[in-house]
Amino acid sequence: MKEILCISSYPPRECGIATFTDDLVRAVHQKFGTSYAFRVCALESENEKHVYDPIVKYTLDTSSEIAYTSVANLVEQDADIELVLVQHEFGLFHGQEDVFLQFLKRISQPKVIVFHTVLSCPGKDLQVYLQQVARACEAVIVMTQHSSNILQEDYHIPGEKIHVIPHGTHLVSQRDQKILKEKYGVADRKVLTTFGLLSAGKSIETTIEALPDIVKENPSVIFLIIGKTHPSVIKAEGEQYREMLEKKIKNLGVCNHVRFINAYLELPILLEYLQLTDIYLFTSSDPNQAVSGTFVYALGCGCPIVATPIPHALELLHDHSGIIFDFKDSMQLGAAVNRLLANEGLRQRMRLMGLQKIMITAWENSAIAHVNLFKKIIGDKEELCYSLPPVNLSQVKRMSRNFGIIQFSKGNRPDIRTGYTLDDNARALMAMCCAYIATTDSSCKRYIRTYLNFIVHCMQPDGSFLNYVDRERNFTSQNQKVGLDDSTGRAICALGYFLHLGEVFPEAWIREASRIMEQAIPPLHAIRSPRGIAFAIKGLYYGNCKNPTASRSALIATLADKLANYYQQTAVPEWKWFEESLTYDNSIMPEALLYAFQDGGNTRFRDIARESFDFLLKQIFIGNGIKVISNRGWKLKGKSSEIYGEQPVDIANTVITLGLFHEVFHEMDYRDKQRIAFNWFLGNNHLHQIIYNPATGGCYDGLEEDNVNLNQGAESTVCYLMARLSL
Repeated sequence: MKEILCISSYPPRECGIATFTDDLVRAVHQKFGTSYAFRVCALESENEKHVYDPIVKYTLDTSSEIAYTSVANLVEQDADIELVLVQHEFGLFHGQEDVFLQFLKRISQPKVIVFHTVLSCPGKDLQVYLQQVARACEAVIVMTQHSSNILQEDYHIPGEKIHVIPHGTHLVSQRDQKILKEKYGVADRKVLTTFGLLSAGKSIETTIEALPDIVKENPSVIFLIIGKTHPSVIKAEGEQYREMLEKKIKNLGVCNHVRFINAYLELPILLEYLQLTDIYLFTSSDPNQAVSGTFVYALGCGCPIVATPIPHALELLHDHSGIIFDFKDSMQLGAAVNRLLANEGLRQRMRLMGLQKIMITAWENSAIAHVNLFKKIIGDKEELCYSLPPVNLSQVKRMSRNFGIIQFSKGNRPDIRTGYTLDDNARALMAMCCAYIATTDSSCKRYIRTYLNFIVHCMQPDGSFLNYVDRERNFTSQNQKVGLDDSTGRAICALGYFLHLGEVFPEAWIREASRIMEQAIPPLHAIRSPRGIAFAIKGLYYGNCKNPTASRSALIATLADKLANYYQQTAVPEWKWFEESLTYDNSIMPEALLYAFQDGGNTRFRDIARESFDFLLKQIFIGNGIKVISNRGWKLKGKSSEIYGEQPVDIANTVITLGLFHEVFHEMDYRDKQRIAFNWFLGNNHLHQIIYNPATGGCYDGLEEDNVNLNQGAESTVCYLMARLSL
């Protein structure tokens, strides 16, 4: 593993930089724990010593000149360390700036420095100092474009040396706000929140002074002040600032509308407080504050924001995704809060805009950005090895009701108005069966029974299936407007997969699935869609694995012959495919022919399967990544295609098919491509962003040119799960 030494304050020290470093270390470990390892050099002082976890390899007493020299020598002689990452905040090295600069110069390993604060309009001494610090390092990281511009314009640091990696945020599984308010004793209240270690620079009195006007229009308001007083403030002046706030609250008569939560909250609790918040208030009085972790954490939890105009806020809220007010202007703050509380639609729009904007800053994406930079600096040519996420069924279960799995979601919240489809419930049946085998989670059985019932519900008396069902469980008119061959094929595929598992489910379930399967077979002779045919072949093959019959094998051969004929009618040397275009679910056709070969031994099916699949792989694998066919414009024979608009269903099916081809042909190229394709979900895509959300267990609905579609619907989530379980 590549060892990275991070020089920073670190928990249990209570400060923003320590929290930041802890979050970054955890994120890199979770994403790349078999390739990159973080160790820490914890910053201390003679007045603040701590006992640390084993991840802390060295400690540096920043108040001792001798300590800088001795620690630099230790790092210099440590052959395991390949790169040093330094978290820089002026207060951490106050009074020892020259010593710190020499410390950097003594360390021979490549160094990257993160400037958490960037001061504009510097004096000559500060300008020269930061120039020398930057010169001693191979790269500089800042968290906003504004900070990058200052370094280039005011400090004359070359732009190519500066990398913008936004402050990380935590992904959350959006909880019900009403339930959370009841849990924390603020039911039926409109909640305003601020959090962080208390100090005068937070200017919390600005909100308190606005409260009388806010309460006049919104009597149910309560203002939560979350956080203990900053340790350095305690040492210098005790609780003087908090006591001033308490006195002001009493004098203004708003005691019933303010609650102090005087604690350094554990992260899960803090994130729940932020999710129950109606409006987050950021009132810093420091115009030079480059970034704020509290600010982005609130955005990441979906909080509408009212903020003072620090550069970070201006950069993130410039398009009215929040409200900016002047420093210490209580009247402006009060007017902004009242405006938002009176307009739920505006709050919801800000919430969605904030979540979309903050997606790129998820700690998982921050880890990818950091590691890609590390690779570049140390000259690491090996492909990134992404850690495989644990199986998480939460979003599949969240999307499911007693009737079936709901089609679409807003974020990770099911949107029942979109109804249900046979397609999604067939996929969900296969995924949950596979999950039950892999995890032995007994709760899976209830969902399996639900999805099986849904397939039964969609079957018509003649053995055909309808696909679209509304929230009232009625079939919709869409069933008359859209071809249903693919849905029928998916139903057969799911039933066959269920049957091949056999004895792990109750006998009554098996009998019912067998009956439905047999009833659905006669209409398959008339099916025309290549994908519908392919899904049906796959299901019939699975059904034949457990209880093979000559009639089923004959039908597999008949359908496979029809699919092979489609291929031979269309294929030419430069276009080895079944249709005149590449669209969606492409890999199911070569996969189905390979199953047909396994069932009957017909080498014609095997050869077409391999030839067509290899053609497909050449279209979608580019360099060391994958770009599946865009849903913004299919790839037509002899034409170029769109390159954005990628859907998880296509990635997932490619992953699954690659697994089968490796199993049959024993070629490592298929296995290597399978892992590359799956890593698309984990960040190996053109945006270097995660598509799978580990906090929810859901998968985002698509990868566009500049953004990820943050909705986590049934198709995307279930397809991801099947791909994950195939590994």
